[in-house]
Amino acid sequence: MEFFYPNRTNQMWLIFGEVFFGDAMRLVDEDRRSFRLSDIQTLLTEQGIAIFDTATAVRRLSGNASDKDLEVVEKTDIAALLAQLPRCRDIVCTGQKSFSVLTEDYGVAVPAMGSCNEFTLAGRPMRLWRMPSSSRAYPMPLEEKAAYYRRLMQAVGIAAPGV
Repeated sequence: MEFFYPNRTNQMWLIFGEVFFGDAMRLVDEDRRSFRLSDIQTLLTEQGIAIFDTATAVRRLSGNASDKDLEVVEKTDIAALLAQLPRCRDIVCTGQKSFSVLTEDYGVAVPAMGSCNEFTLAGRPMRLWRMPSSSRAYPMPLEEKAAYYRRLMQAVGIAAPGV
């Protein structure tokens, strides 16, 4: 698994704090201005959530992180990654660039926000989910993003408070 370290633009751990603990700041170490990595690792392990990028190498074509300004240099071998996760049946993407990798390689259509499309990968039935971006630049309040993720967790059978 790859764990993402905090930055000012990513709200994923705030979303997970809200979804799993009812407290967006639960995974934040305010004194150190960082996230609580060990708490995040424990949460992900206990809930069976693996996190990885669809690209192992990208090139920024401008000074920002916009998907349209990223070039995928090397894609992640999703089939090989999933071979290590035999119980995994759901993939969640939050950005257009990650969807483009999956749609190009596996022929799955991009679903509507908050929903999924089914496809087969290496003979395994899978669902591809589209969730709101965790970037602060994505124009949706944190509570609304968390509501999408709560519904996702319920749909995939992960027990989170309030679902």
